[in-house]
Amino acid sequence: MVRIIKFITGNEHKVKEAKGIFQKFGIQLEYTDLGYPEIQGNLEDVARYGAEYAASKLKGPVIVEDAGLFIRALNWFPGTYSSYVQETLTNKGILKLMNDVEDRYAEFRSVIGYCTPKSEPEIFLGTVSGHIAYKEHGNHGFAYDPLFIPDGFNKTFGELTRNEKNEFSHRRRSLEKFASWLNSKSD
Repeated sequence: MVRIIKFITGNEHKVKEAKGIFQKFGIQLEYTDLGYPEIQGNLEDVARYGAEYAASKLKGPVIVEDAGLFIRALNWFPGTYSSYVQETLTNKGILKLMNDVEDRYAEFRSVIGYCTPKSEPEIFLGTVSGHIAYKEHGNHGFAYDPLFIPDGFNKTFGELTRNEKNEFSHRRRSLEKFASWLNSKSD
């Protein structure tokens, strides 16, 4: 049985990544750029609220995804402000903040929020650990990808192809947790 889920996003990079991941789970993805109010809180709060809002507006099952880069030496900044910081400071600003910082540990986190009009939201977290490079590398991916070197690699996400990154990305991990959970509900 093919399931159709609506992904609420305006980011086509996320859509491509999600479609590739969902293929093996028999989930068909449609997407719409509905937009939703982003409340103040952690990633889980934002995804929970966004999913509930979108499900009630569209009268059907939806997923939303909120993600961020969390840098330990910067007190986990930019975190929930990752999108805004990317637009304003850009990668160059992050590198400037990290100038002379030895602890370069960082995490990419992705939270999927799933909701139907008749259910409470479900939340699925995916994380990838790594560190911040000293300069940007690579033309693949988007946003902070040219800065983030995942553990076990000597390349940034920006140097990996979409398929290579999709093998283990934070988004893959959260999307797979969601897809496994959704498929277990139909058994």
